[in-house]
Amino acid sequence: MTPGVGNQHARKLLTAFGLPQAIFDQPTLALKHVVSAAMARALQAIPDEFDSQLQTTWLWLQAGTIDAITGQNNRIFLTLADARYPVSLLNIEDPPLVLYLHGHVDLISRLDPQVADAHRKAPYKHAKNGIAMVCSRNPTPQGLANAHAFGKAFTEAGLVVVSGLALGIDGAAHEGAMEGQQNSNEGCTIAVIGTGLDRVYPSKHLALAHRIVQQGLMVSEFPLGTPPLPANFPKRNRIISALSLGTLVVKAAVKSGSLITARLANEQGKEVFAIPGSIHSTQSRGCHALLKQGAKLVESAQDVLEELRLQLTPPLVPPSKILKTDENPAEDDITDITDITDIEPDDLVKSLGYDPVSLDALVARTGWDAATLQVRLMELELDGQVARLPGGLYQRVVAG
Repeated sequence: MTPGVGNQHARKLLTAFGLPQAIFDQPTLALKHVVSAAMARALQAIPDEFDSQLQTTWLWLQAGTIDAITGQNNRIFLTLADARYPVSLLNIEDPPLVLYLHGHVDLISRLDPQVADAHRKAPYKHAKNGIAMVCSRNPTPQGLANAHAFGKAFTEAGLVVVSGLALGIDGAAHEGAMEGQQNSNEGCTIAVIGTGLDRVYPSKHLALAHRIVQQGLMVSEFPLGTPPLPANFPKRNRIISALSLGTLVVKAAVKSGSLITARLANEQGKEVFAIPGSIHSTQSRGCHALLKQGAKLVESAQDVLEELRLQLTPPLVPPSKILKTDENPAEDDITDITDITDIEPDDLVKSLGYDPVSLDALVARTGWDAATLQVRLMELELDGQVARLPGGLYQRVVAG
């Protein structure tokens, strides 16, 4: 809260003087050896917002509930000095000074086997592995279906899905993870947000955020009351990638913020995975760029699990039933994909293929008149087999 003192300078001060109280007890001359004179003077004064922020945080903590199993408040905050602070975050270049947690607070420690043992209580006997899922905020209907199916498959395999609560893929990944939750006593998903934990952004995800508190964990490095500032969302991405063994990019344009998370994951020595898509889709070009740079191509959840050398516990559905994501399959693959979705496609569904297609193109492919096609397309859309896209395009939807 001290003006001008960011994470980097704060870490220097903590390294030099130890605990925060020791920093504020230092004379100006001692502080000048570590930070600028202006910062040293600022550290001698109490910030204007300090008392109100302290009161807000205290009231927020008091409003939490006690977990019957762990005996912990479901609202806590961790500092760098806390033994439960995730080692995976300590190892990154810019670890958050403070983490605010709401939900299954034990979950964040269980992602770090090094620190989990000291704090784990029955039935929390096993450390967890995290998998990050990110995407653009304007995904295709197929991208949303893929995210939901992958999120569900990952939690069924015992992974924790880590994402950012954003519109689109983030929300679908969290939803899928909670649907696949195997043990209601254990968290299955973590939402790392770019606001204070007393605010939900986007507001459309208010109900989803409440469900995550019950079935997973909400995490933020920002003080309570922090509004949705644009700069904070890319900043939180380093936490998403650090809490995970790998990052799966479901859909991404070339300049998508998802690529920031992928880059950070790569810099942190984590695996990067990408789902390929149509060569005509701008929402797939970021994934294709990652694949060219060495990301692992993913067609099913099984691909990720095998790359991470994780066993399926409990077993997922057989590989033949795991969602395939190739939006441009070879002709001999189409039968396998339709078996997966339990949908018996008619001639029109086959003619749609897996790329967005216009009504005129379908007229040419099928030989049917436009009026007949529109009626049939509406039936398929109501049945969830086809999605209508901007620009008068249609796309087949493969469900998980």
